[in-house]
Amino acid sequence: MSDRAPSDVSKATNGVRSVRLYRSKARSRVTNGRGLLPNVDGRTIWVRRFRDLIALHLSDLGGSDRASEAEKAIVRRIATLIVELERLEMCFAEAGQATDHQLELYQRTANTLRRLLEAVGLQRRPKDVTPTLDAYLGHKLENEAEDEEVE
Repeated sequence: MSDRAPSDVSKATNGVRSVRLYRSKARSRVTNGRGLLPNVDGRTIWVRRFRDLIALHLSDLGGSDRASEAEKAIVRRIATLIVELERLEMCFAEAGQATDHQLELYQRTANTLRRLLEAVGLQRRPKDVTPTLDAYLGHKLENEAEDEEVE
């Protein structure tokens, strides 16, 4: 197939076919991880809080590398709802009250947030930081070498 084909099919050595939908240069900035939201200034308070919440929730899932794309998509929706709920809470506090319509919107949004949080799980997934045997032994040998140099 040519380099310009929208999809490439390759044959792996184990007999399983893998499909690459696009050339790597044809992917969006969001897909490449170079942009959070397309054509949006990342310096606004809303976007900074959104980015922080995504990082916090992905950390709870064991890190971005351990979360599936579906979990990442849900985390983005979770972050959006949290930022908007916080914005509503600020409006309530500044006004000293909330209208019936605002409370209904707040309640529906909070309930949607709860369901999304349940979908990804409410418990933290600890990241495995146990060193490999090679790393442990290498570190131990380094420490022993340093101890011998000191004596």
